[in-house]
Amino acid sequence: MKNKKKTNFLLYLFFGFALLMAVIDLFPFIWSLYTSFRPMSEVYEFNINLKNLTLESYSQIFSSFPVFKWYFNSIFVAIIVTIGSILMNSAAGYALARLDFPGKKFIFICILAVMMIPGQVIMIPTYMMISKLGWVNTYTGLTVPFFFSAFNVFMMRQFYISFPKELEEAALIDGLNKITIYFKVVLRLSTAPLTTLVILGFIGNWNSFLYLSLLTSTPDMYILPVGLSLLQGQYYAFPNQVMAGTMISTLPMVALYIILQRKFVAGIANTGIKG
Repeated sequence: MKNKKKTNFLLYLFFGFALLMAVIDLFPFIWSLYTSFRPMSEVYEFNINLKNLTLESYSQIFSSFPVFKWYFNSIFVAIIVTIGSILMNSAAGYALARLDFPGKKFIFICILAVMMIPGQVIMIPTYMMISKLGWVNTYTGLTVPFFFSAFNVFMMRQFYISFPKELEEAALIDGLNKITIYFKVVLRLSTAPLTTLVILGFIGNWNSFLYLSLLTSTPDMYILPVGLSLLQGQYYAFPNQVMAGTMISTLPMVALYIILQRKFVAGIANTGIKG
């Protein structure tokens, strides 16, 4: 009886601590959302006044900036890079897990080494390469160079190492070749890790700022985070508008994660570190 009470106490203590952490994590987001609806005269007051909430900040953003164009650019770039990433990184992961070819281990070691290099280190070489190709300020330059991801290749390889070989052998007996097996059998049974790629890739590209700010020079090519950076000037700041811009950029990703969170967790669980 005492052990049961002790267990219940520890359980309540754990959930209480988890709830406290959730409140601490959510408070900045909730306060940012609240600030985005506040008039400028009340922004710097640390109080809660629901009577004077207004949509003025949002209307000013949409009337002063081509937000819908930035939305289109963000969605287009995120979708294209995500699709390209799925095709390239899953194929590379499958090849490293299942196929035998010269230099396979060396290539895998190189991919692991790339994961250790900070993105800032290769920023200038990447920009020079894209510039030489004439892709600066183009949709090609904003998408194609970012198809490959060392982490995604590694994650897909770990998943395919544990993929049942019997399914591929049965497909071979039915007369399918390796390419057909990959597209018709392997990809269809890789829903969980591919969903993880979609979520990580889409959110990563949606929130991308540093690289895409270097590769764009005209406002009509900006993605949403780059365009919304114009809200923060050197000599002026309107916190309510900045928070409104943050909400405009954040809420679609929050909705996407809530919808796909179960598959995301399953994808991470199914890509255990093996081999």
